Amino acid sequence: MSRRRVPYFERPKQPHDWRWVVGGIGKALITLGLLMFGFVGYQLWGTGLETARAQNSLDDEWAEKLASTTSSTLPASTTTVATTVQPGDTTTSTTSTLPVAPNEPPPTRGEGIFKLRIPKIDIDYMVVSGVRVDDLKKGPGHFRESVMPGQLGNSAVAGHRTTYGAPFFDLDQLEPGDLITVETLTGTYVYEVTGSEIVSPADYAKVVPTVDPTVATLTLATCHPAYTARERLIVYSRLVPEQSGQVFQPPSVTAPAFPTDDTVPEELPGETVPGDTVPGDSVPQETAPVDTVPADDAGGDSEEIVDESFDDTFTQGWFDDTAAIPHVLGWALVLVLICVGSYFIGRAARRLWVTFAVAFLPFIVCLYFFYENVHRLLPPGI
Repeated sequence: MSRRRVPYFERPKQPHDWRWVVGGIGKALITLGLLMFGFVGYQLWGTGLETARAQNSLDDEWAEKLASTTSSTLPASTTTVATTVQPGDTTTSTTSTLPVAPNEPPPTRGEGIFKLRIPKIDIDYMVVSGVRVDDLKKGPGHFRESVMPGQLGNSAVAGHRTTYGAPFFDLDQLEPGDLITVETLTGTYVYEVTGSEIVSPADYAKVVPTVDPTVATLTLATCHPAYTARERLIVYSRLVPEQSGQVFQPPSVTAPAFPTDDTVPEELPGETVPGDTVPGDSVPQETAPVDTVPADDAGGDSEEIVDESFDDTFTQGWFDDTAAIPHVLGWALVLVLICVGSYFIGRAARRLWVTFAVAFLPFIVCLYFFYENVHRLLPPGI
């Protein structure tokens, strides 16, 4: 004689003894573990959904910009680049004249400003202006105080290696001789990798400054090793003139004259990175023109020191984004209400599966937003 299965909600209540307590603790720990696994999944893959949406939008905007850009016309103003070598009493001097890039207003933070392609590691990303938290959610970010690609000086780009699509996940596979292509509104430029370096987070601020104003270089930075923020991986590259468009002198102002943006932060935490000195014989001793910015285009004598004390993605720590706290609490309350509400609906139907069927979709959707706001409370590199 077979026994009839008693529905969950019709079963007699268990006595609240030590077995009930231990069982409750076990269920709570299992639930917590599942939520933690879900959060790790959100960090590794869920954040990539946000980046993918942003990249699609940036690609559309970039296509419109390229379509509306007329045939490039070189600026009327030019400047002379001089290189002098003085071994002993002998002086060798060479000069060349390059056009000066148009001195246009700086792009807004998060705006797509050029396309970065690295065939060897399958990178094809729009690079946005800025390296703040919200900027890097969209893709790799360009340090606004560094020059644009295709201009003399160093152009610096940082990108995530673990979260938000992990655009720089395979950056460590680049070797000297590998090519990097950058598409801008003024032309397409090819850079050749010259070397790489692993440094500590405190050394990252040397990535941005130009060490040789007569050479066009590109520096890429990310965290190292993958899935950690312990160190920083820096990849150096140099322009290949024969494969590139017209090279420009940077305009008189390459960074905003106001200290409200991505002016060199002092430390790079986990997901976008650093540098030290550029390897190679062609790199002279340190020169850092980004520390000062001319006050205006007219060319006065006054200079404004770039403020380095502001809070950005590389200086934030735990719970720095306090605005996320009410959102976390709000979404947590919604999740609790979904669980309680679905429980009573299932009990009214006297079927446990009804509880899970009612709760599943709204719970998953709200859990995504809960994770999204919890992620805001963590250091950006985690």
